[in-house]
Amino acid sequence: MITFNKPYATGKELTYINQAITKGHISGNGLFTQWCNTFFCEMLNAPKALLTHSCTAALEMCAILLNIQPGDEIIIPSFTFVSTALAFTRMGAKIVYIDSEENTPNLDATKLEKYITGRTKAIVVVHYAGVACDMDFIMSLADKYQLWVVEDAAQAIGSYYKGQTLGAIGHLSTFSFHETKNIQCGEGGMLVINDPKFAERAEIIWEKGTNRARFFRGEIDKYTWVDTGSSYLPSDMNAAYLKAQLELLDDIQSRRIHLSTLYNKNLNVLVKQKKIKVISFPPYATNNGHIFYLICKDLDERTRLIEYLKHENIQSVFHYLGLHNSPYMLTIDNPTKQSLAQCQTYADTLLRLPLYYELTPQEIQYISSKIIDFYG
Repeated sequence: MITFNKPYATGKELTYINQAITKGHISGNGLFTQWCNTFFCEMLNAPKALLTHSCTAALEMCAILLNIQPGDEIIIPSFTFVSTALAFTRMGAKIVYIDSEENTPNLDATKLEKYITGRTKAIVVVHYAGVACDMDFIMSLADKYQLWVVEDAAQAIGSYYKGQTLGAIGHLSTFSFHETKNIQCGEGGMLVINDPKFAERAEIIWEKGTNRARFFRGEIDKYTWVDTGSSYLPSDMNAAYLKAQLELLDDIQSRRIHLSTLYNKNLNVLVKQKKIKVISFPPYATNNGHIFYLICKDLDERTRLIEYLKHENIQSVFHYLGLHNSPYMLTIDNPTKQSLAQCQTYADTLLRLPLYYELTPQEIQYISSKIIDFYG
């Protein structure tokens, strides 16, 4: 079976984990955690970056930093993972869902303004498959209505918008290092603070509501409980694993982009015949090789293709179901189901193909040939 995903190990992970154990600091905010924080600060030219145990945790920190209150409205795309909404609903916010674009599963920025009300507090953009949203337009609306922008860049490490690194544009941003991501440590995330006004408080929230980090830097003679927060720090052993991955970021990205390009080349015959569509990139966006997907005609066709590929020892998977019609959302919000046509189209027709570092060009050729056989 050619699996959908296989976590890649560079070879240095165990060496660094052993170093963390030898140094005697395996809890949070050790030397490896600090190295990862610095790496992201330098990559994004950000004043502060804080490693977390998940992207969900980083999003929760965003909700706390933005002081989300019951009744505040947060605009997010419906075609996203539950964490994008959950972090804000836990604070009592009302989630306002927006449909996807026609050409990408990203939120349709042209429809944003009609969803903004006097209660809108923030826009959370999701760069699906590492493909950038139209950030200039989104940031201009945020400026016009004095809103915060959070970039959910869970899938977007190493992607760019008009030459700007994704995760460096919004006021806050988050990344994921789950085992399905390009760069991973099993479970992990990162909060990036691009607006300096949030930097000091973010560190306090990160450290269980205490000013402990300042104490260990020698800036104060004792630390105490000063704000809300939680235990958002991962083990330094996770950070050690992550360091080994980040050191080879360029190599990992190049490999995945190359494999994605091979899929695109092989399947172009079906695209020309208008039997499928494949992942597309607006002129302002780049490809980071995170996901390669195709769009089937309808749900029935996708179901048959999944079964056909499974029979040929190829694992392919669909992705999100629209959050706006999820059972939980309907228990806490208006029970009248919202119709978001493009989101539903992607929920029914988008199919992700295997894509990981150790996948070979020969395997991509085999997968592509089977898809062509299915349609031909």
